[in-house]
Amino acid sequence: MKESDTKVALVTGANRGIGKEIGRQLAAKGITVIVGARDRDQGMQACDALKAAGHAADFQLIDMAHANSIIEAVKQIKTTHARLDILVNNAGISIDFENDIFSLETEVLQNTLQTNALGPLALCQACIPLMKAQNYGRIVNVASTLGSLAEIVDPQSPYAQVAVPAYRLSKTLLNGITALVAKEVRPYNILVNSACPGWVRTAMGGEQAPLKVQEGADTPVWLATLADDGPTGGFFRERQSIPW
Repeated sequence: MKESDTKVALVTGANRGIGKEIGRQLAAKGITVIVGARDRDQGMQACDALKAAGHAADFQLIDMAHANSIIEAVKQIKTTHARLDILVNNAGISIDFENDIFSLETEVLQNTLQTNALGPLALCQACIPLMKAQNYGRIVNVASTLGSLAEIVDPQSPYAQVAVPAYRLSKTLLNGITALVAKEVRPYNILVNSACPGWVRTAMGGEQAPLKVQEGADTPVWLATLADDGPTGGFFRERQSIPW
């Protein structure tokens, strides 16, 4: 078991895209970054890149679709690092391209909810005892404006024609999880927030997206490093509060 005063952050889906950039920005702040990924080779490559840049990093195999993988990952983190200060639930999938919710297949919805919402909840449940033990924690759930109820019901929204109902519902649920977890852990100096990174040029976002990964990672990194008097139980984009 390693004893250290250096903060430790777990970033899921940190092998590519926004998650990889979040890890890089946190590492640049002197935080030990645990690269969480379900693909061992890609995860190890991202971890090695951080180390090659002179940062403290570790790799942790974790599959957000499987509860046993989450439990084993947190056990390993406790054994290796003896602490966890920051959790960024970034891993997510978008596998539905239906025209509307009436054509949404149950299996697609279940699989999306498992990875995008139920997995992050399970990871919060497993990690929070480590945070409570030191009366400090920062949890960032990477959500999306597409999951905002205010956006969904707004016919003038620029995203009104975007379908992906399973993805939208998963992010709505993730926001609900954020609010409930924040409520429960407020007395322990654990701040919990949702972040929308915006439309970012990644494998999921596509080449037509207007934002670079550096821009998409900014708000999650800001929330992951909040001072003790920072906000909790909120939903943010570009460091500004946005409607649920």
